[in-house]
Amino acid sequence: MKNREEILAKLNPAQIEAVTRLKGPLLVVAGAGSGKTRALTHRIAYLIASGISPHEILAVTFTNKAAEEMKNRIRDMLGKKITMPTVGTFHSVCVQILRREIQHLGRENNFLIYDTTDQKLLMKRIFKDKHIDPSASSGQEKNNYNPSAVLAAISGAKSQLIGPEKFVGGSRFGNLVAELFPVYEKKLAEANALDFDDLLNKVVELFEKFPKILEKYQEKWHFISVDEYQDTNLAQARITNLLAEKYRNLCVIGDPDQSIYSWRGADITNIRDFKKNYPEAKIVKLEQNYRSTMNILEAANAIISRNGNREDKKLWSEKTGGEKIYLLEMNDEREEAEFIASEIERKIMESNYFYRDCVVLYRTNAQSRVIEEVFLRHGLPHRIIGGVKFYARKEIKDVLSYLKIIQNPRDDISLLRILNVPSRKIGLKTVEVLQKKATEVGGGIWDALKNCRETEIPESKKEVLERFVRLIEDLQKLNRTNTAASLIKNVLARAKLKEYWMSEGEIEGEARTENVLELISVAAKYDALEPAVSLATFLEEISLLSDADQIEDKENAILLMSLHAAKGLEFPIVFIAGLEQNIFPHSRSLLEPKQLEEERRLFYVGVTRAMDNLFLLRARQRMFFGETQMNAPSEFLKDIPESLLAEESRRELKRRGFGEKALPDENQPEGSLPEFQKGDLVAHPVFGEGKIIALVGGVVEVDFPGGVKKLALSIAPLRKI
Repeated sequence: MKNREEILAKLNPAQIEAVTRLKGPLLVVAGAGSGKTRALTHRIAYLIASGISPHEILAVTFTNKAAEEMKNRIRDMLGKKITMPTVGTFHSVCVQILRREIQHLGRENNFLIYDTTDQKLLMKRIFKDKHIDPSASSGQEKNNYNPSAVLAAISGAKSQLIGPEKFVGGSRFGNLVAELFPVYEKKLAEANALDFDDLLNKVVELFEKFPKILEKYQEKWHFISVDEYQDTNLAQARITNLLAEKYRNLCVIGDPDQSIYSWRGADITNIRDFKKNYPEAKIVKLEQNYRSTMNILEAANAIISRNGNREDKKLWSEKTGGEKIYLLEMNDEREEAEFIASEIERKIMESNYFYRDCVVLYRTNAQSRVIEEVFLRHGLPHRIIGGVKFYARKEIKDVLSYLKIIQNPRDDISLLRILNVPSRKIGLKTVEVLQKKATEVGGGIWDALKNCRETEIPESKKEVLERFVRLIEDLQKLNRTNTAASLIKNVLARAKLKEYWMSEGEIEGEARTENVLELISVAAKYDALEPAVSLATFLEEISLLSDADQIEDKENAILLMSLHAAKGLEFPIVFIAGLEQNIFPHSRSLLEPKQLEEERRLFYVGVTRAMDNLFLLRARQRMFFGETQMNAPSEFLKDIPESLLAEESRRELKRRGFGEKALPDENQPEGSLPEFQKGDLVAHPVFGEGKIIALVGGVVEVDFPGGVKKLALSIAPLRKI
C-alpha cells in the first residue's frame, strides 16, 4: 500500500493541489487530456492514506466503465484487499439508495428499470388506449405527435424536477404531454417500474420528504467527489448538494468547455455557479495536457476562445510541435469516405499504428452510412458506436423480457413482448380481451392470464395461455435455485427459443443463438451471487449500461461514432467529417447563440480527442437526407490559425488521387472495370499479396495470407503482380 508521498510522486503541481485539498468545497477545472481521472483517483487514495475510512467516501462518475477504471486504479495504489469506497454512476448509486428506501414512497423494492425501448412500448400502448393516431395530426406539429417526442418532453420535465402535477402545456403538443404524463406515471407504478429519470428524481423526493433518510446518507458519506460535473442536470446537482450540505467536503471535477449535453438535460450553470453556491470553494485549474501535440492544442485553444462567459484556461503540452492539421476539401461525401479509408490504409502500412488507433467522428449518425459502405469495400475492420446495440437486438430483448417477467410478472410491457415468442397464435383480439380484463379487475395482464377462464376467450386459446402461465411459474421456481446464467439456459430450453429462431432460417437462427450465448457469458459474472439475487443484479447492471461502456479497448477495429459519443475517449488519429454549415454547426443552432456555443464546444471536444494526427474534412456537395446540399465551409474552421494547417494539404490530395476528378461510379457496368481474371495474382496495400479465386460481377474474392476477402473491383486498390 502506497503512502501519501508515493501517491503524490508523479503528479504535477496543480494535480497535487487538487489531491491534497481534503476539507471544504473544491472545484477542479480540468482541461481535455489533463489527467483529471488521475487526479480524482489519487485524491481518493490520498483520503484513505490520510486515515479517512473508505466507507465515508463517495465518488460519482458518468459511465460504468469510468467507475470500474477508477476502482482498478485505487486498488493498484492501495492494494487489492483494500476496502473500496462507494464508486459508481449517479444512476447506479441512486439504485442502491432506492433498493433500501423506496418503500417510504409507497413503492416496492424489487422495481424494474425501463430502458428507452420499454418506455416507447409503454407510450405506444397509451397512445392506442387513448385512440391517438400519430399520423392524424396536421400542420407544423405533425411530427411532434409521436411517442418518442412525448417521452422526450416528459424526460425534459423530469430532468428539471417537474412532475405531472406541475407540468404546464401551453401549446397543442404541450397539452398532449400534460394529458399523457400522469397516465405514463400511473402505468409505470402499476408495473412497479422506474425509468432512468425516476432513478434520480425519486432520490430527490426521498431526501426532501424524509430529512432523517437524508441525514443517514450525509453521515454515511462525509467526502464526496463528482466527475464530469459540467454534464450534471438539475436532479443530479440537487442530489449532490443535498448530500454535501452538512459537511461541505465536496470536490467537483469538470470542464465547462466540454459541456455538450444540454439536449439531454445537462445544465452548464451547475459548474459555472459552483463558486456562487460555495463561496469558500477553492478553484484549481488543470491545464497541462498529456494527450495531444501542441499544434492540436493551439488549434483547440483558438477554437474555444471564441466562446464567451467561460473560465479562461490554456491547454499546453510538453509534446511540442507535432504534425500539422490537415484541412481537406473533397468533391462529395463518397470521396470524403474514400480518402479516410485510403489514409487509414496508408497509416497502417507506413507507421506503427493499428486500426484501433483510428476514429471517424461526425455530427449526425446518418453520416456513417457512406463511410461504412466504403470501409466494407476496402475490407477495413470497423465498428459503429450508436448503431444497433447488443442489448437492443430482438433476440436479446426477448430473453431479457422473459427474465424480467420471472423477476416481476407485473411488467406488462415485457409480458406482451413475449406472449407470442415463440408464436403461440395469440391474436390481437385475445390480447385486447386480456387488457380489458386487467383494467376491469385493476390488476395487470399477468392476473388476467391466470384468470383467463373467466374471460370470453376461446377454449383452445385458454389452454395455450394456461401453458404459458405454467411455463413462467416453473421458471420462477427455478430462479430460487439457479443463477442468472443457468436460468437463461432454462429459458432457452423450456420456451424452445432456439428452435423458434432456427425456423426463421439457419444462418439467422445461428446468429441469434450466438448472441444469446454471449448474453449467458455476461450473466456468468453473477454466478457467485445467490440465486434470485443473481438475476436481480444482472438485470439491474445491464439496464444501466451506456454506449461508452460497450466500447472494447482491445478490439482492433476503426471506430465510427458521433462527436457526442467520443467524449472521454482519445485516439492517435482522428478524422472529423462533414465540416460544413448546416451540418456542423447543426442548422438548428445557427440562430441561437447558446446552441452555437455548444456546437463550438462539441468541435473543441472532437479536436481534443486527437493525440498525433487530426484530419478535418468537408465536401463541396453532399447527399444528405435525400437532398443534394452545397453548404459553405463550417464557420469553426476560420477559428484555426493558418500557421497550424498543413500547407501541402492540396498537394497531398492530388498526389493520392483525390479532388481532381470524380471517383468511378460504383454502379458502372462490368466491362468498364479493370481487367482481372480468376487465378490472377494481385497486391493490396493492407492485405498483402493474394490470388483471385472467384470473380462475380464487380465483386472479386481474393485469397490473402490472412484469409479470403471479398472486395468491390470498382473501389478496391488492387493491382496485378
